[in-house]
Amino acid sequence: MTRQERIATLKAASKERILILDGSWGVMIQKMGLEEKDFRADRFARHPGQLNGNNDILCLTRPDIVTSLHEQYFAAGADISETNTFSATTIAQEDYKLDEGAVWDINYQGARIGRGVADRLTAQNPAKPRFIAGSIGPLNKMLSMSSDVNDPGARLVDFDQVYAAYRQQIEALYEGGVDLYLIETITDTLNCKAALKVIMDMEAEGKEKLPIWISGTITDRSGRTLSGQTTEAFWNSVKHAKPFAVGFNCALGADLMRPFIAEMARVADTLVAAYPNAGLPNEMGKYDEEPHETAHELEDWAKEGLVNILGGCCGTTPDHIRHVADAVKGVTPRKPPERSKALRLAGLEPFELA
Repeated sequence: MTRQERIATLKAASKERILILDGSWGVMIQKMGLEEKDFRADRFARHPGQLNGNNDILCLTRPDIVTSLHEQYFAAGADISETNTFSATTIAQEDYKLDEGAVWDINYQGARIGRGVADRLTAQNPAKPRFIAGSIGPLNKMLSMSSDVNDPGARLVDFDQVYAAYRQQIEALYEGGVDLYLIETITDTLNCKAALKVIMDMEAEGKEKLPIWISGTITDRSGRTLSGQTTEAFWNSVKHAKPFAVGFNCALGADLMRPFIAEMARVADTLVAAYPNAGLPNEMGKYDEEPHETAHELEDWAKEGLVNILGGCCGTTPDHIRHVADAVKGVTPRKPPERSKALRLAGLEPFELA
């Protein structure tokens, strides 16, 4: 299939059933007990500083691990698997002293690995097509918030720098063959808008139009993103991109995330997606929520007509995804509402002028 044929298949499937995303990559990699040598291989044998913990670089140094994780999540019932590129921008990879060439390669090879697995499994079972989402994660530097409590105007980066970092990542993911872009775990809406501008600019320059999935993060029970926006304000800020899907992931378990997903389901005239954590971490930073517990919560969301795509974030495993996929099998996906035309703006709060 061509990429546009895959996208058409994805959109058709989203109208027929609730789609399933994969689960956490971090928790699975942590369980492997990898050592520094796994993150270095020959290419980075003499690289200065520590690389252990830089999971994205495994796309280059241990592609067998990345391949295996895609396979495990697809085997568990996932329709969509993310590239292992959550932190693969030049800004985030400054912590590991990686240059632009290495960052480009991580994204390109991450997409190629996922593409290969998805194509192979789809060929084996055409009735169950598999898709690859290019993971575009948050930055460790924010445009909306000061880096100095004594200087409200202080910033460690400007918009052009953020745009350039995302441009390199998104171009590499595109060239590597992803089916859609997943801008995820958004803590700062302005950072997200820089990524959206990259995608829209690339389309204007003649690149194929790929679906955009936007996933924010509500950081606590206050119901706001880290940069301060409510659910509706966040949606008003990004809806101009006409995303394929919008929703939330990370920070909260399903029980605490539910009201914010319900609110997004009310206001968004597109697909709503959610992939919560396996509950909240315990005192040791581990996640105790069992797969059947996560599945029970998400099954309720599905039956209440709140969602179109479900998956898992921190602490979830292929077993969690298997339980979720089984729980929502046959449940009718949410039908996006038709909202009346109005001028809708946002700061920290939404504003509507009918």
